[in-house]
Amino acid sequence: MPVVDPIADMLTRIRNAYTALHKDVNVPLSKSKLEIANILKREGFITDYLPSERELKIKLKYFKGKPVIKGLTKVSKPGRRVYVKADEIPNVRNGLGICILSTSQGILEGKEAKQKRVGGELICEIW
Repeated sequence: MPVVDPIADMLTRIRNAYTALHKDVNVPLSKSKLEIANILKREGFITDYLPSERELKIKLKYFKGKPVIKGLTKVSKPGRRVYVKADEIPNVRNGLGICILSTSQGILEGKEAKQKRVGGELICEIW
């Protein structure tokens, strides 16, 4: 059975891997997942990611034995898309978290989208 929402599947796999205290997790490869993994690495939520021919291996990050990611939620879902303007981009957990948007300029982190003055579909929030 095909996955209806591949990004939600990726986030769920990451959440489950952190719960089980795994060192890494494999997700099927796509351009959007690669961009999200790049944002997660740049923002310090994961150690690294390694794309191969069909899979993306995400190396999870821990601090003193506890997951760096405390929570991640999918905001926009297939049944209910959530769009925000540039000045409506949320401040996640008073700046301790990030939000990821799909914009006309690609997949961007919330602060980048605000700087570029572009809105888009609010994909997820991570803290």
